[in-house]
Amino acid sequence: MKSPFEFGKVIESNSFIDRTDEIEHLKVNFQSGINTILISPRRWGKSSLVQKAGKIIESENPKIKVCKIDLFGITSQKVFAERLIRSVLMKSSSKFEEWLNIGKQFLQNIIPVFSIGVDPNSDFTIKFDWQSAEKNIEDILNLPENIGKKKDIKFVICIDEFQNIGNYPDSIAFQEQLRSVWQTHQNTSYCLYGSKRHLITDLFKNQSMPFYRFGDIIFLKKIDKKHWMHFIPASFKETGKEIDAGLTEEIVDLMQNHPHYIQLLAHHVWLNTGRKVTRVIVDSSMKEIMDYYDMVYSREIEGFSNHQISYLKAIAAKEEHLSSKETILKYGINTPGNLTRTKQALEKKDILDFFDKTPQFVDPAFELWFKQKFPA
Repeated sequence: MKSPFEFGKVIESNSFIDRTDEIEHLKVNFQSGINTILISPRRWGKSSLVQKAGKIIESENPKIKVCKIDLFGITSQKVFAERLIRSVLMKSSSKFEEWLNIGKQFLQNIIPVFSIGVDPNSDFTIKFDWQSAEKNIEDILNLPENIGKKKDIKFVICIDEFQNIGNYPDSIAFQEQLRSVWQTHQNTSYCLYGSKRHLITDLFKNQSMPFYRFGDIIFLKKIDKKHWMHFIPASFKETGKEIDAGLTEEIVDLMQNHPHYIQLLAHHVWLNTGRKVTRVIVDSSMKEIMDYYDMVYSREIEGFSNHQISYLKAIAAKEEHLSSKETILKYGINTPGNLTRTKQALEKKDILDFFDKTPQFVDPAFELWFKQKFPA
């Protein structure tokens, strides 16, 4: 029997929970040609949300083409450009011959080389000489806009892990180039998001950065608890199993309304349940997850300084006045100056998030593990 709970991938099935307001917001932006920046901590479902909204808008309006590009592992402008061309061409037409014709018409200064295998959707690649392409980069960046004008269609270019452009050579110059071209587009809009909230936020809210005020910034919130309280019992019931409201709430609370980890824990509970969920099953399922991640988390904190561990202990203990003399002395955090460096280091390591300036663990399972290993 298939588990009703999904995690660790883009969710497209019935496991996609709520987000009706956010979907409507994205749909309006996509239809209106408004650039969108989606911000939240990692694994809150940004990619699934964009995928869902994109599919709905394409089904409702065939003249809107939603392209998705993932910058994970892409470390250069050259590969970025190749992925952009490939995604736009494949959305512009289903015919390889038309891809070639469009390439010849709009990329004639670059002379790209196209290759195709048995399955065009997976075996279609584009290569070109970067020295030549770099001199004509605006031809590449204007490709969706030019195709859109010619075919009377609109493109929405959705770019995941967009913060990775900050690691490219001459990153600021490249960002300035992107901004200067993209802000002129009328038939193309952009939806930019990524898993490093603090880096994405800096790209778009820092006045010194090229993408400052580039578009509509949406801060994704946690899914309301009431939706999980309905979804989890209903999913158990549909598969011939049962869980009561109290244990459902315990799963949600343990994982702090975090979509990925709620589905993870619910999946383990479901696997371990024959007919009806008991507290013993929830506890043993939680222990399975802690045991599984023990080595991963242990390796993750190997390089942490004593000050960083002490600061995390204070966060885990829900200390409210982290910079007070009492807290600093109690946990051996040292000085306020050191505290600032510690916060920055833990945010950079993606351990803590300072949403609304309140420090929170990015990973609720890590927080539970940390409390076990390092009691205050």
